[in-house]
Amino acid sequence: MKKRVVVTGMGAITPIGNSVDAFWEGIQQEKIGFDKISYFDASEYKCKIAAQVKDFDPAEYMDKKAARRMEQFCQFAVAASKEALEDAGIDMEKEDAFRVGCSIGNGVGSLQAMEREHTKLVEKGPSKLSPLFVPLVISNMAAGNVSIIFGLKGKNINVVTACATGTNSIGEAFRTIQYGDADIMLAGGTESSITPLGIGGFAALTALSSSEDPKRCSIPFDKDRSGFVMGEGAGIVVLEELEHAKARGAKIYAEVVGYGCSADAFHITSPAEDGSGAATAMLNAVRDAGIQPADITYINAHGTSTHHNDLFETRAIKSAFGDHAKNIKINSTKSMVGHLLGGAGAVEFVACVKEIEEGFIHKTVGLQESEEELDLNYCKESYEEEITYALSNSLGFGGHNASIIVKKYTE
Repeated sequence: MKKRVVVTGMGAITPIGNSVDAFWEGIQQEKIGFDKISYFDASEYKCKIAAQVKDFDPAEYMDKKAARRMEQFCQFAVAASKEALEDAGIDMEKEDAFRVGCSIGNGVGSLQAMEREHTKLVEKGPSKLSPLFVPLVISNMAAGNVSIIFGLKGKNINVVTACATGTNSIGEAFRTIQYGDADIMLAGGTESSITPLGIGGFAALTALSSSEDPKRCSIPFDKDRSGFVMGEGAGIVVLEELEHAKARGAKIYAEVVGYGCSADAFHITSPAEDGSGAATAMLNAVRDAGIQPADITYINAHGTSTHHNDLFETRAIKSAFGDHAKNIKINSTKSMVGHLLGGAGAVEFVACVKEIEEGFIHKTVGLQESEEELDLNYCKESYEEEITYALSNSLGFGGHNASIIVKKYTE
């Protein structure tokens, strides 16, 4: 018998707020996190706008020595993890540390460290490279640092599936608890890649929005969309085996009930044109949850604001749900926070849990008009209604598709 898994804590560092409460307040207020890039001079770059985290001080979450041994993607993960653990009321002195694990993914690692140390190498030679360069740059160090700081000795993994990373990380944590390998898993994703190399590289792919208008740059499902806007931050949740959570009197936000994956096996950057891969992931999640496609009435879409993603994800939803697709409300959190790459699915998972808790489906901000084939309900307005199941999609370069289903908790 697979064990039931519930959400008992959440943490978030995002371009519209550095806590779950601030993030959710921003969502409700339709706040956008887009502005001109301030980390470096982007005047010669094709893309000049990003969704940066504002007013983040690592000293609020960790001591200065620890912060110096982490790059920003790790600092974001530690900060969001601290909030999630405190929210869940986890007391590690009362837990078997080997039954508390960590599944925190990151897509890129630290481009900041790569750029900084490469400059040293070229200008001053190899003897000037930092002895911490490798542990600073590698992507698994978000999970590693979180486990060290909080004393989590259970299963510790770093899933890397590009933009599907956050969803896969939570899904793999869900499976870990389902099959009895942990009682508690800290799970999510983190990213900080707004750098010259990150912006320049994605712009060279023609993946980034060319708009310089913050209100018209990240506009998923809009006919004038021109690419995604790079975001940064972290989303972390505490997943817990139901009986363990009940035994300690934990607050239960929602239940995770379904997880499905697939591969497009089609192209290194483009989703499958017929949407078959993403459709399969969604249906796999539905089957895993033991429900019917008609039970899904809300989808938090991957919705990147690129031409191909939004069109092919629409085809995937139609393929998976048939005529019922017209009844599903579909939105994109990226319309406010941009695309957090490895952190995207995790922050969007937090949004789904809050939407279930509050009975509120947020607007896809900036969406005005879609082209003919994009004829589903992409939430040009917000809705107040009870949500039983929220399905969240994440699709990554390389053809990675991941879908996860969160349910309103009932005994």
